[in-house]
Amino acid sequence: MSVNFVSIIAKPKITITTNPFLVSSPLLFFSNKTKMKPSILTAFSSMSYDKELAAAKKAASLAARLCQKVQKAILQSDVQSKSDKSPVTVADYGSQALVSYVLQRELPSELFSLVAEEDSEDLRKDGAQETLERITKLVNDILASDGSYSDSILSADDVVKAIDCGKSEGGSRGRHWVLDPIDGTKGFLRGDQYAIALALLDEGTVVLGVLACPNLPLTSIAGGGSHHSLPGEVGCLFFSVAGGGTYMHSLDSSSAVKVQVSSIDNPEEASFFESYEAAHSMHDLSSSIAKKLGVKAPPVRIDSQAKYGALSRGDGVIYLRFPHKGYREKIWDHAAGYIVVAEAGGVVTDAAGNPLDFSKGRYLDLDTGIIVTNQKLMPSLLKAVRESIEEKVPSL
Repeated sequence: MSVNFVSIIAKPKITITTNPFLVSSPLLFFSNKTKMKPSILTAFSSMSYDKELAAAKKAASLAARLCQKVQKAILQSDVQSKSDKSPVTVADYGSQALVSYVLQRELPSELFSLVAEEDSEDLRKDGAQETLERITKLVNDILASDGSYSDSILSADDVVKAIDCGKSEGGSRGRHWVLDPIDGTKGFLRGDQYAIALALLDEGTVVLGVLACPNLPLTSIAGGGSHHSLPGEVGCLFFSVAGGGTYMHSLDSSSAVKVQVSSIDNPEEASFFESYEAAHSMHDLSSSIAKKLGVKAPPVRIDSQAKYGALSRGDGVIYLRFPHKGYREKIWDHAAGYIVVAEAGGVVTDAAGNPLDFSKGRYLDLDTGIIVTNQKLMPSLLKAVRESIEEKVPSL
């Protein structure tokens, strides 16, 4: 189904409600303690982000193309180690450089601010020249293959500058792009799920999100297939604009379908997602919550914000993320996924039911973790979460 962006984005409808579980837009999911001013709601409801969406989709798609190229023939020399010991590949850097460059080319009249995961510090060190040259070649190859930027051949210095545009602190004023160039690097290295996650903050609120998931099947990963694609197809792009719903199409096609979260209201029929890596989320706490809800299906463990995309089209019903003590969630790990799920009719909160606040800079201040589900199941999920956390308090 082709998508008419004018009809979807230019005049989104927003309905104000006092019930947080009956919201129609992520802009409206706020607790009683946190309310948006009517003037702000009116401003967002009348805005058009069609230019920004087109640029974001193009940037994420080109970055996905680069990542696919690297993953197909990944070499040991392509894998570096950041100061925090997490793996990073030439694809992380190349993806960030591409997105940064494309957004600035496509939106030249706007002040550019990018909050992103990577910086070029390690690429400036002795011995990193070969890696930087490989990144530069990859970026130029992808730009050349697109054809839109035939006048552009980036130098290594250009690539480094593009990467370092991601040093913005974000915040509650102005517009800020938020990027995870490869969310799920470990999944990427295993040949599993990863995502290029790009979102736009406007005055501290997520108003646009794009998730490119190169390895996510277009059919449901929950089993039983779906109407979204023919068997065997992989590579999805999800996109949302505040008030306009969530859409998905193949990375190789622009024919989009509207998606919605599952309508299941019986916890016993629900399936849930959690992080593949036990280090990213407390699997024992998730298991306790699932048991209290009566969930019978085993957890589906996959990397990255591909979980948000899959949940937005109804592959699963619940997503639980409970990082270990001391871990601080970064906004780029959730901003795009948040709006993709919320615009598909889902609800995303912290473990206490508070809305996620992306206006505080590069980090999210959360109560314990993040929970995602549909509006029908959220009350019972919150109850199960609260009870499970209270039982586990001594170890949290």
